[in-house]
Amino acid sequence: MFSRAARATVRADADLANRVEELLLRRVIALMGLARRAGAAVTGFEKVRDWLKTGSAAVLLAASDGAEDGRGKLRGLAEERPIIALLSATELGEAFGRDRAVHAAIAPGGFAEKIVAETGRLAGFRRLD
Repeated sequence: MFSRAARATVRADADLANRVEELLLRRVIALMGLARRAGAAVTGFEKVRDWLKTGSAAVLLAASDGAEDGRGKLRGLAEERPIIALLSATELGEAFGRDRAVHAAIAPGGFAEKIVAETGRLAGFRRLD
C-alpha cells in the first residue's frame, strides 16, 4: 500500500516492527513517569490497594511477570477499571525510578486516557503468554 501511495518502490527495514514496539514502550514509560511526577500515579501493593478502595485509581497496571496471587487480589478491587498487564516488572519499575514494580495505579484524567490508548497500541506489537 505504501508503494502505491508513494508511486515508487518502498521497502521497510526488517526490524521495523521491533523499532516501533520499542518506541511505543518508551512513550508509555515516559507517560507513566510524567503521571508519577504530577502525583497522578502510585506504585506498590498497599498504595495501589488504597487507591482502588477509595476510587482514586482509573487504571490498574500489573506486571506481566508478577506473582499471580497479588495480581488477583488487586484485580478483584479493580471492578470495571481497565487492567493493563502488558509491561514487565522491570519496565514498570523504570517509570517509577525503581528496579522493579509489580503494581501501579493511575488517577483519572488525561494521563490515564493516554496510557490506556498507548498501551493499546503497544499490545498490537507484543505477544502475550
